[in-house]
Amino acid sequence: MTGPTPPAVVPGDPRYEDLIRRGHNPRFANRPDEIHPVRSTEEVVRVVADAVRTGRRIAVRSGGHCGEDFVDNPAVRVLIDMSRMSLVDFDHRRNAFVVEAGATMEQVYRTLYFGWGVTVPGGVCLSVGAGGHFAGGGFGALSRSLGTVAEYIEAVEVVVAGADGEVRAVVATRDPRDPQHDLWWAHTGAGSGSFGVVTRYWLRSAAATGDDPARSLPAPPPAIQCDLVMWDWPDLASQDTFVRFMANHGNWSERNSDPGSSATALHSVLMIPHRSAGKIVLDVQTGTNEPGAEKLADDFVAALAEGVAEPSLRLRSVRTWWQGMLATTVSKDPIPQDAQSRAKVKSGYLRKRFTDEQLATVHAHLTTADYAHPEAYLCLVSYGGTANAVAPAATSLAQRDSVLKVLFGVNWTQPDEDATHLSWVREFYRDVYRETGGVPVPGEVSDGAYINYADADLADPAWNTSGVRWHELYHKENYARLQQVKARWDPGDVFRHELSVTCPTTTGESR
Repeated sequence: MTGPTPPAVVPGDPRYEDLIRRGHNPRFANRPDEIHPVRSTEEVVRVVADAVRTGRRIAVRSGGHCGEDFVDNPAVRVLIDMSRMSLVDFDHRRNAFVVEAGATMEQVYRTLYFGWGVTVPGGVCLSVGAGGHFAGGGFGALSRSLGTVAEYIEAVEVVVAGADGEVRAVVATRDPRDPQHDLWWAHTGAGSGSFGVVTRYWLRSAAATGDDPARSLPAPPPAIQCDLVMWDWPDLASQDTFVRFMANHGNWSERNSDPGSSATALHSVLMIPHRSAGKIVLDVQTGTNEPGAEKLADDFVAALAEGVAEPSLRLRSVRTWWQGMLATTVSKDPIPQDAQSRAKVKSGYLRKRFTDEQLATVHAHLTTADYAHPEAYLCLVSYGGTANAVAPAATSLAQRDSVLKVLFGVNWTQPDEDATHLSWVREFYRDVYRETGGVPVPGEVSDGAYINYADADLADPAWNTSGVRWHELYHKENYARLQQVKARWDPGDVFRHELSVTCPTTTGESR
Protein backbone atom coordinates (compact mmCIF):
# COMPACT_ATOMS: atom_id res chain seq x y z
CA MET A 1 0.00 0.00 0.00
CA THR A 2 1.31 3.43 -0.91
CA GLY A 3 0.71 6.81 0.68
CA PRO A 4 2.17 8.83 3.53
CA THR A 5 2.17 7.72 7.12
CA PRO A 6 -0.60 9.62 8.95
CA PRO A 7 0.68 12.55 11.02
CA ALA A 8 1.82 11.39 14.43
CA VAL A 9 1.32 13.03 17.80
CA VAL A 10 4.79 13.44 19.28
CA PRO A 11 6.23 14.86 22.53
CA GLY A 12 5.66 18.61 22.62
CA ASP A 13 2.25 18.36 20.96
CA PRO A 14 -0.44 19.45 23.47
CA ARG A 15 -2.41 16.29 22.70
CA TYR A 16 0.46 14.00 23.63
CA GLU A 17 0.07 14.20 27.40
CA ASP A 18 -3.63 13.40 27.22
CA LEU A 19 -3.12 10.47 24.86
CA ILE A 20 -0.46 8.79 26.98
CA ARG A 21 -2.79 9.04 29.99
CA ARG A 22 -5.74 7.27 28.39
CA GLY A 23 -4.85 4.05 30.23
CA HIS A 24 -6.86 3.28 33.37
CA ASN A 25 -3.97 2.04 35.48
CA PRO A 26 -1.31 4.70 36.19
CA ARG A 27 0.96 2.08 37.74
CA PHE A 28 2.34 1.94 34.21
CA ALA A 29 3.53 4.86 32.10
CA ASN A 30 5.45 5.23 28.88
CA ARG A 31 6.48 8.00 26.53
CA PRO A 32 6.58 6.51 23.03
CA ASP A 33 8.16 8.28 20.09
CA GLU A 34 4.87 8.53 18.26
CA ILE A 35 1.15 8.15 18.92
CA HIS A 36 -1.14 7.61 15.96
CA PRO A 37 -4.87 8.32 16.50
CA VAL A 38 -5.81 6.37 13.39
CA ARG A 39 -9.02 6.82 11.43
CA SER A 40 -9.07 3.82 9.10
CA THR A 41 -7.67 0.38 8.42
CA GLU A 42 -5.52 1.88 5.68
CA GLU A 43 -3.90 4.22 8.18
CA VAL A 44 -3.19 1.31 10.52
CA VAL A 45 -1.48 -0.53 7.67
CA ARG A 46 0.76 2.46 6.98
CA VAL A 47 1.68 2.94 10.63
CA VAL A 48 2.50 -0.74 11.15
CA ALA A 49 4.50 -0.89 7.90
CA ASP A 50 6.58 2.11 8.96
CA ALA A 51 7.21 0.63 12.42
CA VAL A 52 8.26 -2.70 10.92
CA ARG A 53 10.56 -0.99 8.44
CA THR A 54 12.27 1.01 11.20
CA GLY A 55 12.36 -1.85 13.70
CA ARG A 56 10.27 -0.15 16.37
CA ARG A 57 7.98 -1.99 18.74
CA ILE A 58 4.22 -1.42 18.40
CA ALA A 59 1.36 -1.42 20.88
CA VAL A 60 -2.35 -0.74 20.42
CA ARG A 61 -4.82 0.98 22.74
CA SER A 62 -8.58 0.85 22.36
CA GLY A 63 -10.27 1.33 25.75
CA GLY A 64 -7.11 1.40 27.85
CA HIS A 65 -8.12 -1.18 30.46
CA CYS A 66 -5.12 -3.48 30.28
CA GLY A 67 -4.14 -4.54 33.79
CA GLU A 68 -0.45 -4.98 32.92
CA ASP A 69 2.13 -2.94 30.99
CA PHE A 70 1.42 -4.50 27.60
CA VAL A 71 0.68 -1.06 26.13
CA ASP A 72 2.51 1.28 28.51
CA ASN A 73 5.82 -0.55 28.27
CA PRO A 74 9.11 1.35 27.84
CA ALA A 75 10.04 -0.87 24.88
CA VAL A 76 7.00 0.40 22.91
CA ARG A 77 7.99 3.23 20.62
CA VAL A 78 4.89 3.44 18.40
CA LEU A 79 1.42 3.57 19.96
CA ILE A 80 -1.65 3.11 17.79
CA ASP A 81 -4.66 4.77 19.40
CA MET A 82 -7.92 3.32 18.11
CA SER A 83 -10.34 5.72 19.81
CA ARG A 84 -11.27 7.49 16.56
CA MET A 85 -12.30 4.18 14.96
CA SER A 86 -15.55 3.74 16.86
CA LEU A 87 -18.19 2.97 14.23
CA VAL A 88 -21.04 0.62 15.20
CA ASP A 89 -23.50 -0.10 12.38
CA PHE A 90 -25.15 -2.82 10.33
CA ASP A 91 -23.15 -3.97 7.33
CA HIS A 92 -25.63 -5.20 4.72
CA ARG A 93 -22.85 -6.75 2.63
CA ARG A 94 -22.09 -9.23 5.39
CA ASN A 95 -25.51 -9.25 7.03
CA ALA A 96 -23.76 -8.55 10.31
CA PHE A 97 -23.11 -5.67 12.66
CA VAL A 98 -19.72 -4.03 12.21
CA VAL A 99 -17.94 -2.76 15.31
CA GLU A 100 -14.67 -0.90 14.98
CA ALA A 101 -12.03 -1.74 17.57
CA GLY A 102 -12.03 1.68 19.22
CA ALA A 103 -15.71 1.61 20.10
CA THR A 104 -16.36 1.45 23.84
CA MET A 105 -18.85 -1.04 25.20
CA GLU A 106 -21.19 1.83 25.96
CA GLN A 107 -21.13 2.82 22.28
CA VAL A 108 -21.68 -0.80 21.26
CA TYR A 109 -24.61 -1.39 23.59
CA ARG A 110 -26.22 2.00 23.01
CA THR A 111 -26.10 1.75 19.23
CA LEU A 112 -27.24 -1.87 19.02
CA TYR A 113 -30.03 -1.43 21.55
CA PHE A 114 -31.49 1.90 20.54
CA GLY A 115 -30.95 1.24 16.84
CA TRP A 116 -32.29 -2.30 16.54
CA GLY A 117 -33.25 -3.60 20.00
CA VAL A 118 -30.39 -6.13 20.14
CA THR A 119 -27.20 -6.66 22.13
CA VAL A 120 -24.23 -8.94 22.78
CA PRO A 121 -23.41 -10.55 26.16
CA GLY A 122 -20.34 -8.47 26.90
CA GLY A 123 -18.99 -6.84 30.04
CA VAL A 124 -20.66 -4.25 32.20
CA CYS A 125 -17.78 -1.79 32.38
CA LEU A 126 -18.94 0.59 29.68
CA SER A 127 -15.59 2.31 29.07
CA VAL A 128 -13.82 -0.92 28.03
CA GLY A 129 -12.88 -0.97 24.35
CA ALA A 130 -14.28 -3.60 22.00
CA GLY A 131 -10.87 -4.30 20.43
CA GLY A 132 -9.39 -6.17 23.36
CA HIS A 133 -12.61 -7.21 25.09
CA PHE A 134 -13.93 -9.21 22.16
CA ALA A 135 -10.56 -10.83 21.42
CA GLY A 136 -10.46 -12.25 24.96
CA GLY A 137 -13.91 -13.79 24.62
CA GLY A 138 -15.89 -11.13 26.44
CA PHE A 139 -18.39 -12.03 29.17
CA GLY A 140 -20.93 -10.15 31.25
CA ALA A 141 -24.33 -10.10 32.88
CA LEU A 142 -26.05 -11.96 30.01
CA SER A 143 -23.41 -14.65 29.49
CA ARG A 144 -25.21 -17.28 31.58
CA SER A 145 -28.23 -16.95 29.29
CA LEU A 146 -26.61 -15.95 25.97
CA GLY A 147 -22.98 -17.17 26.10
CA THR A 148 -19.87 -15.09 25.52
CA VAL A 149 -19.16 -12.51 22.82
CA ALA A 150 -16.89 -15.07 21.13
CA GLU A 151 -19.92 -17.01 19.90
CA TYR A 152 -21.21 -13.95 18.04
CA ILE A 153 -18.06 -12.97 16.13
CA GLU A 154 -18.84 -13.54 12.46
CA ALA A 155 -15.61 -12.04 11.11
CA VAL A 156 -12.63 -9.96 12.14
CA GLU A 157 -10.35 -7.63 10.21
CA VAL A 158 -6.71 -7.74 11.31
CA VAL A 159 -3.64 -5.88 10.11
CA VAL A 160 -0.84 -8.46 9.98
CA ALA A 161 2.88 -8.48 9.15
CA GLY A 162 4.03 -11.41 7.02
CA ALA A 163 7.35 -13.20 6.89
CA ASP A 164 8.24 -11.21 3.77
CA GLY A 165 7.72 -7.93 5.62
CA GLU A 166 4.46 -7.18 3.81
CA VAL A 167 1.89 -5.49 6.03
CA ARG A 168 -1.72 -5.94 4.96
CA ALA A 169 -5.28 -6.15 6.22
CA VAL A 170 -6.95 -9.56 6.28
CA VAL A 171 -10.61 -10.39 6.92
CA ALA A 172 -11.03 -13.78 8.58
CA THR A 173 -14.45 -15.37 9.03
CA ARG A 174 -16.33 -17.99 10.99
CA ASP A 175 -16.73 -20.12 7.85
CA PRO A 176 -14.40 -23.14 8.24
CA ARG A 177 -13.88 -23.12 4.46
CA ASP A 178 -12.31 -19.66 4.70
CA PRO A 179 -8.51 -19.88 4.11
CA GLN A 180 -8.12 -17.29 6.90
CA HIS A 181 -10.41 -19.14 9.33
CA ASP A 182 -7.57 -19.85 11.79
CA LEU A 183 -7.06 -16.12 12.31
CA TRP A 184 -10.76 -15.73 13.15
CA TRP A 185 -10.52 -18.58 15.64
CA ALA A 186 -7.54 -16.98 17.38
CA HIS A 187 -9.60 -13.83 18.01
CA THR A 188 -12.42 -15.66 19.80
CA GLY A 189 -10.84 -15.89 23.22
CA ALA A 190 -7.03 -15.84 23.09
CA GLY A 191 -6.72 -12.15 23.94
CA SER A 192 -5.19 -9.29 21.99
CA GLY A 193 -1.69 -8.27 21.00
CA SER A 194 -0.40 -11.57 19.58
CA PHE A 195 -1.34 -11.73 15.91
CA GLY A 196 -1.87 -8.23 14.56
CA VAL A 197 -3.97 -5.10 14.98
CA VAL A 198 -7.71 -5.72 15.05
CA THR A 199 -9.52 -2.91 13.27
CA ARG A 200 -13.07 -4.27 12.92
CA TYR A 201 -15.32 -7.08 14.07
CA TRP A 202 -18.55 -8.26 12.52
CA LEU A 203 -21.16 -9.70 14.90
CA ARG A 204 -24.01 -12.06 14.12
CA SER A 205 -25.72 -14.97 15.86
CA ALA A 206 -24.57 -18.24 14.34
CA ALA A 207 -28.18 -19.41 14.07
CA ALA A 208 -29.51 -16.18 12.55
CA THR A 209 -31.17 -16.34 9.15
CA GLY A 210 -32.27 -13.66 6.75
CA ASP A 211 -31.14 -10.05 6.47
CA ASP A 212 -33.18 -8.35 9.19
CA PRO A 213 -30.73 -6.60 11.57
CA ALA A 214 -33.20 -6.96 14.46
CA ARG A 215 -32.96 -10.75 14.12
CA SER A 216 -29.21 -10.92 13.62
CA LEU A 217 -28.32 -10.65 17.32
CA PRO A 218 -30.26 -11.52 20.48
CA ALA A 219 -32.50 -9.05 22.27
CA PRO A 220 -31.77 -8.30 25.93
CA PRO A 221 -34.53 -8.88 28.49
CA PRO A 222 -37.24 -6.20 28.22
CA ALA A 223 -36.59 -5.40 31.87
CA ILE A 224 -34.38 -6.67 34.66
CA GLN A 225 -35.00 -7.07 38.35
CA CYS A 226 -32.10 -5.57 40.28
CA ASP A 227 -31.43 -6.73 43.83
CA LEU A 228 -28.84 -5.01 46.00
CA VAL A 229 -28.13 -7.14 49.08
CA MET A 230 -25.68 -6.40 51.88
CA TRP A 231 -24.36 -8.22 54.91
CA ASP A 232 -22.55 -6.48 57.74
CA TRP A 233 -19.05 -7.88 58.02
CA PRO A 234 -19.32 -8.41 61.80
CA ASP A 235 -22.26 -10.78 61.22
CA LEU A 236 -20.07 -13.06 59.07
CA ALA A 237 -16.71 -12.37 60.71
CA SER A 238 -16.07 -15.68 62.47
CA GLN A 239 -14.20 -18.17 60.32
CA ASP A 240 -16.85 -20.87 60.61
CA THR A 241 -19.66 -18.49 59.68
CA PHE A 242 -17.73 -17.01 56.76
CA VAL A 243 -16.83 -20.43 55.37
CA ARG A 244 -20.48 -21.52 55.63
CA PHE A 245 -21.65 -18.38 53.81
CA MET A 246 -19.13 -18.81 51.02
CA ALA A 247 -19.86 -22.52 50.72
CA ASN A 248 -23.56 -21.72 50.40
CA HIS A 249 -22.79 -19.38 47.51
CA GLY A 250 -20.55 -21.90 45.78
CA ASN A 251 -22.96 -24.78 46.25
CA TRP A 252 -25.82 -22.79 44.70
CA SER A 253 -23.58 -21.95 41.75
CA GLU A 254 -22.71 -25.61 41.23
CA ARG A 255 -26.39 -26.61 41.26
CA ASN A 256 -27.66 -23.83 39.00
CA SER A 257 -25.16 -23.29 36.20
CA ASP A 258 -25.95 -26.02 33.67
CA PRO A 259 -26.78 -24.95 30.10
CA GLY A 260 -30.54 -24.75 29.75
CA SER A 261 -31.23 -24.22 33.45
CA SER A 262 -33.89 -21.58 34.15
CA ALA A 263 -31.51 -20.22 36.80
CA THR A 264 -29.22 -18.89 34.06
CA ALA A 265 -31.58 -15.90 33.89
CA LEU A 266 -29.87 -14.80 37.12
CA HIS A 267 -26.49 -13.06 37.15
CA SER A 268 -24.71 -12.11 40.34
CA VAL A 269 -21.57 -10.40 41.57
CA LEU A 270 -20.51 -11.08 45.16
CA MET A 271 -18.03 -8.43 46.28
CA ILE A 272 -16.19 -9.29 49.48
CA PRO A 273 -13.87 -6.45 50.45
CA HIS A 274 -11.49 -6.49 53.37
CA ARG A 275 -13.36 -6.43 56.69
CA SER A 276 -12.35 -2.79 57.15
CA ALA A 277 -14.87 -1.85 54.42
CA GLY A 278 -17.70 -2.90 56.72
CA LYS A 279 -20.05 -4.52 54.20
CA ILE A 280 -20.21 -7.55 51.90
CA VAL A 281 -22.21 -6.66 48.80
CA LEU A 282 -24.22 -8.87 46.45
CA ASP A 283 -25.53 -7.46 43.15
CA VAL A 284 -28.16 -9.62 41.44
CA GLN A 285 -29.74 -9.11 38.03
CA THR A 286 -32.59 -11.34 36.88
CA GLY A 287 -34.22 -11.06 33.49
CA THR A 288 -37.94 -10.46 33.92
CA ASN A 289 -38.70 -12.34 30.71
CA GLU A 290 -38.01 -15.53 32.69
CA PRO A 291 -41.09 -16.67 34.68
CA GLY A 292 -40.50 -16.62 38.41
CA ALA A 293 -37.77 -13.96 38.46
CA GLU A 294 -38.72 -12.83 41.97
CA LYS A 295 -38.67 -16.36 43.38
CA LEU A 296 -35.39 -17.17 41.64
CA ALA A 297 -33.64 -14.19 43.24
CA ASP A 298 -35.33 -14.76 46.62
CA ASP A 299 -34.29 -18.41 46.67
CA PHE A 300 -30.72 -17.46 45.75
CA VAL A 301 -30.40 -14.96 48.59
CA ALA A 302 -32.05 -17.41 51.01
CA ALA A 303 -29.56 -20.10 49.98
CA LEU A 304 -26.64 -17.78 50.79
CA ALA A 305 -28.11 -16.86 54.17
CA GLU A 306 -28.91 -20.43 55.21
CA GLY A 307 -27.34 -21.14 58.59
CA VAL A 308 -25.79 -17.66 58.83
CA ALA A 309 -27.03 -14.09 59.32
CA GLU A 310 -29.79 -12.55 57.25
CA PRO A 311 -28.81 -9.56 55.09
CA SER A 312 -28.74 -6.21 56.81
CA LEU A 313 -30.05 -4.46 53.69
CA ARG A 314 -32.00 -5.54 50.65
CA LEU A 315 -33.27 -3.24 47.92
CA ARG A 316 -35.17 -4.33 44.82
CA SER A 317 -36.07 -2.40 41.72
CA VAL A 318 -37.25 -3.28 38.25
CA ARG A 319 -35.65 -1.29 35.47
CA THR A 320 -35.29 -1.36 31.75
CA TRP A 321 -32.27 -3.38 30.66
CA TRP A 322 -30.43 -0.20 29.70
CA GLN A 323 -31.06 1.55 33.01
CA GLY A 324 -30.06 -1.59 34.88
CA MET A 325 -26.81 -1.70 32.92
CA LEU A 326 -26.02 1.91 33.81
CA ALA A 327 -26.86 1.38 37.49
CA THR A 328 -24.47 -1.53 38.03
CA THR A 329 -21.50 -0.55 35.88
CA VAL A 330 -19.13 1.10 38.33
CA SER A 331 -19.33 -1.54 41.06
CA LYS A 332 -18.31 -4.24 38.61
CA ASP A 333 -15.28 -2.55 37.07
CA PRO A 334 -12.11 -4.25 38.37
CA ILE A 335 -9.93 -1.48 36.91
CA PRO A 336 -11.33 1.67 38.56
CA GLN A 337 -12.48 4.56 36.41
CA ASP A 338 -10.65 7.14 38.53
CA ALA A 339 -7.57 8.01 36.48
CA GLN A 340 -5.51 8.35 39.67
CA SER A 341 -6.38 4.92 41.04
CA ARG A 342 -3.75 2.21 40.76
CA ALA A 343 -4.80 -1.42 40.58
CA LYS A 344 -3.76 -5.05 40.48
CA VAL A 345 -6.18 -7.81 39.48
CA LYS A 346 -5.66 -11.58 39.43
CA SER A 347 -8.20 -14.12 38.21
CA GLY A 348 -9.35 -17.70 38.26
CA TYR A 349 -12.09 -19.97 36.96
CA LEU A 350 -13.95 -22.25 39.38
CA ARG A 351 -15.41 -25.55 38.23
CA LYS A 352 -16.54 -26.11 41.81
CA ARG A 353 -16.59 -23.90 44.86
CA PHE A 354 -13.44 -23.23 46.80
CA THR A 355 -12.65 -25.94 49.33
CA ASP A 356 -13.23 -25.19 53.01
CA GLU A 357 -9.47 -24.90 53.46
CA GLN A 358 -9.27 -22.34 50.67
CA LEU A 359 -12.19 -20.42 52.18
CA ALA A 360 -10.45 -20.34 55.56
CA THR A 361 -7.46 -18.81 53.77
CA VAL A 362 -9.71 -16.23 52.10
CA HIS A 363 -11.12 -15.37 55.51
CA ALA A 364 -7.67 -14.94 57.02
CA HIS A 365 -6.52 -12.51 54.33
CA LEU A 366 -9.73 -10.47 54.33
CA THR A 367 -9.84 -10.07 58.11
CA THR A 368 -6.18 -9.50 58.93
CA ALA A 369 -5.54 -6.47 61.13
CA ASP A 370 -2.08 -6.04 59.61
CA TYR A 371 -3.56 -4.89 56.31
CA ALA A 372 -6.82 -3.01 56.85
CA HIS A 373 -7.41 -1.63 53.36
CA PRO A 374 -11.10 -1.26 52.37
CA GLU A 375 -10.40 -1.45 48.62
CA ALA A 376 -8.78 -4.87 48.76
CA TYR A 377 -11.22 -7.59 47.76
CA LEU A 378 -12.26 -10.97 46.48
CA CYS A 379 -15.02 -10.90 43.86
CA LEU A 380 -17.05 -13.90 42.65
CA VAL A 381 -18.94 -13.46 39.37
CA SER A 382 -21.56 -15.95 38.22
CA TYR A 383 -20.69 -17.89 35.09
CA GLY A 384 -21.58 -21.10 33.28
CA GLY A 385 -24.96 -21.69 31.69
CA THR A 386 -24.97 -21.06 27.95
CA ALA A 387 -21.29 -20.07 28.09
CA ASN A 388 -20.61 -23.74 28.86
CA ALA A 389 -22.63 -25.07 25.92
CA VAL A 390 -19.65 -24.59 23.57
CA ALA A 391 -16.82 -27.07 23.02
CA PRO A 392 -13.44 -25.82 24.36
CA ALA A 393 -11.85 -26.00 20.89
CA ALA A 394 -14.75 -24.40 18.99
CA THR A 395 -13.37 -20.98 19.94
CA SER A 396 -10.01 -20.12 21.43
CA LEU A 397 -11.71 -19.47 24.79
CA ALA A 398 -10.78 -22.79 26.38
CA GLN A 399 -12.63 -22.68 29.73
CA ARG A 400 -16.09 -24.07 29.03
CA ASP A 401 -17.20 -25.90 32.17
CA SER A 402 -16.79 -23.38 34.99
CA VAL A 403 -19.52 -22.02 37.24
CA LEU A 404 -17.80 -18.93 38.65
CA LYS A 405 -15.11 -16.44 37.76
CA VAL A 406 -13.09 -15.15 40.66
CA LEU A 407 -11.12 -11.92 40.94
CA PHE A 408 -8.54 -11.05 43.56
CA GLY A 409 -7.83 -7.35 43.51
CA VAL A 410 -6.84 -4.13 45.18
CA ASN A 411 -7.13 -0.44 44.26
CA TRP A 412 -5.07 2.39 45.75
CA THR A 413 -3.86 5.88 44.89
CA GLN A 414 -0.39 6.53 46.27
CA PRO A 415 2.66 5.32 44.28
CA ASP A 416 4.70 4.87 47.45
CA GLU A 417 2.19 2.22 48.57
CA ASP A 418 2.73 0.01 45.52
CA ALA A 419 4.87 -2.58 47.29
CA THR A 420 2.45 -2.95 50.20
CA HIS A 421 -0.64 -3.53 48.10
CA LEU A 422 1.05 -5.70 45.51
CA SER A 423 2.50 -7.92 48.22
CA TRP A 424 -0.90 -8.36 49.83
CA VAL A 425 -2.76 -9.41 46.69
CA ARG A 426 0.06 -11.64 45.45
CA GLU A 427 0.33 -13.44 48.77
CA PHE A 428 -3.45 -13.75 49.01
CA TYR A 429 -3.64 -15.42 45.58
CA ARG A 430 -0.63 -17.64 46.25
CA ASP A 431 -2.00 -18.83 49.57
CA VAL A 432 -5.49 -19.63 48.24
CA TYR A 433 -3.87 -21.81 45.57
CA ARG A 434 -1.02 -23.13 47.74
CA GLU A 435 -1.93 -26.76 47.02
CA THR A 436 -1.31 -26.20 43.29
CA GLY A 437 1.84 -24.08 43.35
CA GLY A 438 0.25 -20.70 43.95
CA VAL A 439 -1.87 -20.60 40.78
CA PRO A 440 -5.27 -22.01 39.66
CA VAL A 441 -4.03 -25.14 37.88
CA PRO A 442 -6.86 -26.82 35.93
CA GLY A 443 -8.25 -29.68 37.99
CA GLU A 444 -11.28 -30.66 39.98
CA VAL A 445 -11.83 -27.20 41.49
CA SER A 446 -10.03 -24.67 39.28
CA ASP A 447 -9.68 -24.21 35.54
CA GLY A 448 -6.94 -21.68 34.97
CA ALA A 449 -7.24 -17.92 34.53
CA TYR A 450 -8.96 -15.36 32.25
CA ILE A 451 -6.67 -13.67 29.72
CA ASN A 452 -8.65 -10.41 29.71
CA TYR A 453 -7.59 -9.98 33.36
CA ALA A 454 -3.95 -10.39 32.40
CA ASP A 455 -1.57 -11.18 35.25
CA ALA A 456 2.15 -11.30 34.45
CA ASP A 457 2.82 -13.01 37.80
CA LEU A 458 1.65 -16.27 36.23
CA ALA A 459 4.83 -16.23 34.13
CA ASP A 460 7.03 -15.43 37.14
CA PRO A 461 8.54 -18.51 38.86
CA ALA A 462 8.62 -16.56 42.11
CA TRP A 463 4.80 -16.63 42.18
CA ASN A 464 4.04 -19.66 40.02
CA THR A 465 5.79 -22.69 41.48
CA SER A 466 3.33 -25.19 40.01
CA GLY A 467 5.43 -26.33 37.05
CA VAL A 468 2.41 -25.44 34.86
CA ARG A 469 3.28 -22.73 32.39
CA TRP A 470 1.32 -19.50 32.15
CA HIS A 471 -0.09 -20.32 28.73
CA GLU A 472 -1.53 -23.61 30.00
CA LEU A 473 -3.41 -21.64 32.66
CA TYR A 474 -4.85 -19.22 30.13
CA HIS A 475 -5.25 -21.31 26.98
CA LYS A 476 -4.98 -24.96 28.06
CA GLU A 477 -4.96 -27.40 25.13
CA ASN A 478 -5.71 -24.61 22.65
CA TYR A 479 -2.22 -23.14 22.96
CA ALA A 480 -0.51 -25.42 20.42
CA ARG A 481 -3.02 -24.37 17.77
CA LEU A 482 -2.59 -20.71 18.74
CA GLN A 483 1.15 -21.09 18.20
CA GLN A 484 0.51 -22.36 14.68
CA VAL A 485 -1.67 -19.31 14.00
CA LYS A 486 1.12 -17.10 15.32
CA ALA A 487 3.69 -18.80 13.09
CA ARG A 488 1.53 -18.22 10.04
CA TRP A 489 0.40 -14.65 10.63
CA ASP A 490 3.15 -13.06 12.74
CA PRO A 491 6.32 -15.12 12.29
CA GLY A 492 8.51 -12.12 13.07
CA ASP A 493 6.88 -11.59 16.48
CA VAL A 494 6.03 -7.99 15.58
CA PHE A 495 3.03 -8.06 17.91
CA ARG A 496 4.09 -9.11 21.38
CA HIS A 497 3.90 -8.51 25.08
CA GLU A 498 4.77 -10.49 28.18
CA LEU A 499 1.84 -12.91 27.83
CA SER A 500 1.43 -12.98 24.06
CA VAL A 501 1.36 -16.21 22.07
CA THR A 502 4.78 -17.25 20.80
CA CYS A 503 5.86 -19.13 17.70
CA PRO A 504 6.46 -22.87 18.23
CA THR A 505 10.23 -22.39 18.07
CA THR A 506 10.28 -20.19 21.20
CA THR A 507 9.47 -21.09 24.78
CA GLY A 508 7.33 -18.10 25.66
CA GLU A 509 8.56 -18.22 29.25
CA SER A 510 10.18 -14.80 29.03
CA ARG A 511 10.77 -12.05 26.52
